[in-house]
Amino acid sequence: MPAKPHKGTRKKPNSIALLTLGVSLLALSANGQDRLTREEYIQKYKSLAVEEMEVYGIPASITMAQALLESDNGNGRLAREGNNHFGIKCKSTWTGATISHDDDAKGECFRKYPSVEASFNDHSEFLDKSARYQDLFKLDPMDYKGWAYGLKQAGYATNPAYAELLIKIIEDNQLYHLDRGEEIAPPIMGTPATEEPQQLVAETEQKPKEVVDVDNYSVAVTGQGGQHTVYHNNGSEFTTARPGDTYATIASEFGLTVKKLLKYNDETTVPALRPGEMVYLRPKGKRSENGKLIHVAKEGETLHSISQTYGIRLKNLCNMNRRTPDSEVKAGQQIRLM
Repeated sequence: MPAKPHKGTRKKPNSIALLTLGVSLLALSANGQDRLTREEYIQKYKSLAVEEMEVYGIPASITMAQALLESDNGNGRLAREGNNHFGIKCKSTWTGATISHDDDAKGECFRKYPSVEASFNDHSEFLDKSARYQDLFKLDPMDYKGWAYGLKQAGYATNPAYAELLIKIIEDNQLYHLDRGEEIAPPIMGTPATEEPQQLVAETEQKPKEVVDVDNYSVAVTGQGGQHTVYHNNGSEFTTARPGDTYATIASEFGLTVKKLLKYNDETTVPALRPGEMVYLRPKGKRSENGKLIHVAKEGETLHSISQTYGIRLKNLCNMNRRTPDSEVKAGQQIRLM
């Protein structure tokens, strides 16, 4: 007969202790391995922020900082269940899917997206189309502090420290590198970066200027992009087509996609390029920032050709003149530029 175990050798499991352990393990799963860290979120979605910057002119650092803050690094309920990474509410114009969430009030209506990409794009569209954010697009695209304070002033969030929170996220994680097309250095031993962004020296200070005349509208040469010269116009950049150029060859030279290049130039199809034709490499402005108020149309001009000449987005030029893109332009007609 086997010996009986000594009393006290084995204890009955404590149900409360087991329950506590189970809850702890669940919490560890929810708050540990299954949760994205800030660094993981940045690496996963930084390309989306850069792509939106290239199309809309919103600093990638601002887009990424807002996404990190509003979505809790992608771990918040709106982000997980609704792909809503910017906390954008439904508003009266929203016709897409929705998700109910407690915010300033209980059960508020928030936008729900089919993908994270759709959320990033709608954030850009939201800022681009809202009248109260238009002054932000006049800022230098490297001025993330101006954008942060501008967003707070325009009422994007109710938190009185919203601008300071965005700036801290940007500087702790060196997100300003994204605005310059640079890689973000990984933090050492998990310590937030303390590097301050260096002041950029304008290309116009590094290279001699040359002024060219585009329909009596001066722009300055600022640098070289491979085989093509790059010019400044109304805060944007463009090059001119050479014989044999296509949108595909220019896009390849400047590291862009044809889709982005077409959007920058307000094209819905891929047209043939004529030698000397202006091709924008960055988003055009929303209005003339050079003091010229009116353009007197010439024979053969269109709203699209005028928008290219002055570096103004076609939809904004149409809105200023209460016209549609295909509206006829007659010689001598006055076209508002701002």
